[in-house]
Amino acid sequence: MAAIHITDIEAAINFWRERSPVSDDLALAAPLQALAPVYALMVYQHEAEADEAGLPDAAHAAWMTWFDSMPDTPCIAICSTSQGDEVCKGCGRYFEEVQRWTEMSPAEKRASWRRITLEGTAWRFNRYAERAVG
Repeated sequence: MAAIHITDIEAAINFWRERSPVSDDLALAAPLQALAPVYALMVYQHEAEADEAGLPDAAHAAWMTWFDSMPDTPCIAICSTSQGDEVCKGCGRYFEEVQRWTEMSPAEKRASWRRITLEGTAWRFNRYAERAVG
């Protein structure tokens, strides 16, 4: 199983904070109660990633709800891997990632998203950014 990066845990927490603000008695909503200890432990142990399979069920369900709210694929319908490129100029995925996308776990997909976002060289981030909206 792939690992979930701490920035995705943070994004899931912020997703749930927007949808379920802390009540007047400072009680956290159930998804936040599930994600908070995972995040705290990662910070405490100086871990950047958590094993997807090792997440408690409630934390995984809360993370998956956030994941399902994100775009499924970085594809912008300009695929240069079909022309023989090892890395797609349009979305930035490796040929193998393009081929296996539907088989990949959510954490594997997020790892690809993280890499292409950090690299920022794919056309989805510059030439054709308007196609990436959505």
